[in-house]
Amino acid sequence: MHATSDAAYNLMIRVLAVASEVYPLIKTGGLADVTGALPPALAACGVAVTTLLPGYPPVMDALTDATLVRRFADLFGGPARVMSSKHAGLDLLVLDAPHLFGRDGNPYLAPDGREWPDNGLRFAGLGAAAAALAVGSSSEPAYDILHAHDWQAALAVAYLKFHDGTRPATVLTIHNLAFQGRYKTSLFTRLGLPKAALSIEGMEFHGDINFLKAGLVYADYLTTVSPTYAREITSPVDGMGLDGVLRQRSTALSGILNGIDEQVWNPETDALIPAPFDRVRLSRRRINKTALQERFGLQADPHRLLLGVVSRMTTQKGLDLLIPRLDELAQAGVQVVILGAGDHALEHGFIQAAARWPDAIGCQIGYNEPLAHLVQAGSDALLVPSRFEPCGLTQMYALRYGTIPVVARVGGLADTVIDANEAALSAGVATGLQFAPVSSDRFWTAMQRLLALWPQRKVWERMQRNAMAADVSWRRPAQHYSALYQSLLTSRR
Repeated sequence: MHATSDAAYNLMIRVLAVASEVYPLIKTGGLADVTGALPPALAACGVAVTTLLPGYPPVMDALTDATLVRRFADLFGGPARVMSSKHAGLDLLVLDAPHLFGRDGNPYLAPDGREWPDNGLRFAGLGAAAAALAVGSSSEPAYDILHAHDWQAALAVAYLKFHDGTRPATVLTIHNLAFQGRYKTSLFTRLGLPKAALSIEGMEFHGDINFLKAGLVYADYLTTVSPTYAREITSPVDGMGLDGVLRQRSTALSGILNGIDEQVWNPETDALIPAPFDRVRLSRRRINKTALQERFGLQADPHRLLLGVVSRMTTQKGLDLLIPRLDELAQAGVQVVILGAGDHALEHGFIQAAARWPDAIGCQIGYNEPLAHLVQAGSDALLVPSRFEPCGLTQMYALRYGTIPVVARVGGLADTVIDANEAALSAGVATGLQFAPVSSDRFWTAMQRLLALWPQRKVWERMQRNAMAADVSWRRPAQHYSALYQSLLTSRR
């Protein structure tokens, strides 16, 4: 079932990761980047990860040399099978269930933009299959750890909790508490869980059922994707209605900061940008800046401060704070490029600003991976004014590319960016700017600080080199996960 030898398994912790998306096969956000980059980093720590994901059409199309691992005669409405394969260095198990996942487009949304009406059953199927695979069979060894990612995988934890027999230890990682998988209780009778799960101590949530809550209650250990976010979500302000549960589980909750894939996001070798560069050859960034300005139809001027935005357009991301300030920024000689999609009102606001200031503001609605690389490599600073941010990856990409991040002091943004206050500037350790609280006035104050720093070329370049030297890799996070897995296994002996 796996490429690693049986002898090697005796020396390694075997983990079944369960996720609804994995880069480079299927991606809608940072979850895929994490589940795609973490397994190779864990391998260096003696952890062998196999990832189970749904068999969406692009995933099935990408499979080569797949072998059959398991069949399900009826998995919530139809037959299914699990296929084993390797792709991009990842060991994969793919749940081939056409009645659940054989749909083109977004993994979660129908063509009308609303959730698929059977999403509850779809991801219950993923959880049930994961639990069955995790405990093994006469022909398949059991796993040591099941690691579920977000609500789509959370029911795997619940199924294992009520499994009659030996089961692996379980970990649930919360990537974004705002997304919980909440459904009517009428769905519960189809899930195959015992009645005890439908209680306030289980997955019942204000008269509904909540997949994420099931994971929070039943997992052996909970992690979030940054230490600050782990603290924030135990408060009523940021707990999204689940803060009480999280406070109860606080002794089994911690934050492990995400990393980024340094092979994909490497300014020295990036084939998606015109001029690769490093800390010694910072001057080559100017070539990328010119290319970015031309790509968005802006005036090509190396002396104008160029701000970048690569983001989903939602109020969570705080972009409504930027739109009212675009005219002031343009009048001050600043240029802004925006790449993203989401809320139509926000999209319209950026499009209108670009029409008013064609030489200063550029906007592309949608997501484009090569263009995202160019924005990181060519912008002077990157704006991330999120109201909450579990971890955030875009600011870490910015650090890697010497693009000064301007971030709200929340979640993983607070944990990854060293603010350019007087002490940090004097010590020569600043990597970006932070502001708090998340308000229009504080955001604009940060913009004024940025404008004041821009003419100070030596200070700016020192910040760029500091940023590029920051460790945003998966090495330390992988060590933390490995230690967590080992502690869970030790406690069960």
